Amino acid sequence: MRVYSAFLLLFPALLSIGCTASESNQEPINDQAYEVTETSLIVLGNVQDAGYPQIGCTKSCCVDRWNTSSQPKMITSLGLIDGKTKTTWMFEATPDFKYQTKKLSDYAGNESIILPEGIFLTHGHIGHYTGLMQLGREALNAQEVNVYVMPRMENYLRTNGPWSQLLALNNIALPGLKSDSAVQLTESIKVVPFLVPHRGEFTETVGYRVEGAHRKALFIPDIDKWHLWERDIKTELSKVDIAFLDATFYQNGEIGNRDMSEIPHPFVEESMKLFDELPEPEKSKVHFIHFNHTNPLLQENNEARKEVLARGYNIAEEGFKFAL
Repeated sequence: MRVYSAFLLLFPALLSIGCTASESNQEPINDQAYEVTETSLIVLGNVQDAGYPQIGCTKSCCVDRWNTSSQPKMITSLGLIDGKTKTTWMFEATPDFKYQTKKLSDYAGNESIILPEGIFLTHGHIGHYTGLMQLGREALNAQEVNVYVMPRMENYLRTNGPWSQLLALNNIALPGLKSDSAVQLTESIKVVPFLVPHRGEFTETVGYRVEGAHRKALFIPDIDKWHLWERDIKTELSKVDIAFLDATFYQNGEIGNRDMSEIPHPFVEESMKLFDELPEPEKSKVHFIHFNHTNPLLQENNEARKEVLARGYNIAEEGFKFAL
C-alpha cells in the first residue's frame, strides 16, 4: 500500500450524494463516508466524462448546479476494497481522481490517504484516464502505481505525452491486460476484462467483470449499442449479481445541438425495452450509470427517474456499496 499522509490536509472529506429508500430500489446511502469492513465495490461517481454541470451549459439541467452551494456530482468510477486488508483498487482515473482517491481511503477506513494498489481503465476518452495526471511530477510524483490497460491503450500511453512521462519517471507501471483473461488480485478477488464496441479513435474499450468470494459484478460504462456487441447482454447479466451499465442518454433527441448518431450509446429507454421481458430479480440487477448532464435521471423527482425505478431498475448513486 502507498501512504501519502502529507496530503491528508489537502483534500477535505467529501459528503456522499445519497438517496432515500423511497427514491431507489437499492439500499439507502449514508450521508457521511462510512467504513467498509467487507470486500465491496463502491460507486465513486456516476456522471459522464465532462461532469455535471458541464462546461458552457446554461440549460435548465445545469443552471442550478453552477450555484457554489451545490455539490458537483463526480465522474463515473468504482472503487474496490478488500475488507480484510483495507487494500483498494479503482476503476477509471477520472478528472475527479484526487477526490475519489481520498473518498476511497475514507471508505477503506485508512487514517491516511492510500493510493489504490491498481487502477483499471476502460478506454482513452477524457473522463476515464486523464486523472492519471495527478500521479505525475507536477502533482503527487507517485511511484509505480499499477495501471491496467489493454494493448492499444498501453501503446497510446507509452507513445504520447504527457502520459509517456509518467512511465519515464516510473510514476506508473503497465502490467497489461488480455481480453477475457483474469487478473487475480487476491485469493478471493479477480477482475476479468472484455472488449466492447465503442468509438476507438485512440484505444480499444473494455468492460469488466469483478468477482469476489460470494458475488460478481459487471461494469460497462461505455458501449455503442447492445445489438452491436458480439455477446448477449441479457446472458451476461444472468452470470452476475449486479450490473453497472451505460446510461449516458435517456432517449434519442436529448441533446438538440448534435447528431446523436455521432455519439452512440444505448438509450435508457432502449435498455429498459430490452430488459423488460426479464424476471424482476434480473431487472433489479441493473444499476444505470454514466449519465450525461442532459439525462433526466440526474434530476430528483423527475418523471423519467420515477419511471425507471417503477419498472424495477436502479440508478447508481455515489456512495452505493455492493458486497462481493
